[in-house]
Amino acid sequence: MGSMPSDSTSKEQIYRELRRSIIMGHRKSGERLEIDDLRRSYATSVTPVRDALQMLSQEGLVTIKPRSGYFVTRITLKQLRDMLELRKILELAAVERAAQLIGDEQLAGLRSVHAGYTGDDDLSYDRYTDENRRFHVLLAEASGNQELAGALGHLMDRLARFMVLRRAGKSQEMSHQRIIQALEARDVQQARQALLDELDLTREAILDDVIQEEAANWQVDSARQS
Repeated sequence: MGSMPSDSTSKEQIYRELRRSIIMGHRKSGERLEIDDLRRSYATSVTPVRDALQMLSQEGLVTIKPRSGYFVTRITLKQLRDMLELRKILELAAVERAAQLIGDEQLAGLRSVHAGYTGDDDLSYDRYTDENRRFHVLLAEASGNQELAGALGHLMDRLARFMVLRRAGKSQEMSHQRIIQALEARDVQQARQALLDELDLTREAILDDVIQEEAANWQVDSARQS
């Protein structure tokens, strides 16, 4: 065995692995995250565990309840629908501006996001989810509005565990290529339509999966807020 990792390294490792387990649905909505269990699992001190959980809370994936502990954030069906609607509002506004303003360097950045399809395993889908977030935030940044890009980035963090439900590993890059081609042509309507097609497919797949198959696991509650 090597030396025990530093708190900084351990914090990043715990953050990455917990984030992946939440995004992939291995840790369920409302599940309690025990600091002592995590500390023992990673053979580290309490501090990096708390730091990692704090990072996840800033992304909206973990909820910190005073005197109660740390929990995988619960999302109601109403909240999920509202977040998907807000995403559409933000992204359509962004792409219309980006189609007029985007530069060659930003286009090159969008083209370089994807590393290709590598299968349907957890590590691959963790990467696909990160690539999807990066693509859409870069697109929002090309609108020239940093506040919009920041808001979208935070929203994509909160939606990450639901984005996986679309299982778009093979189709995601092709969908993004359509958007890039429209942006290269500076075609506002084509860029808007290409993005809208992706957003609508994603929304339909997520809601269908949550409502029909995953409701019990996600504990999505249409009647009340939690």
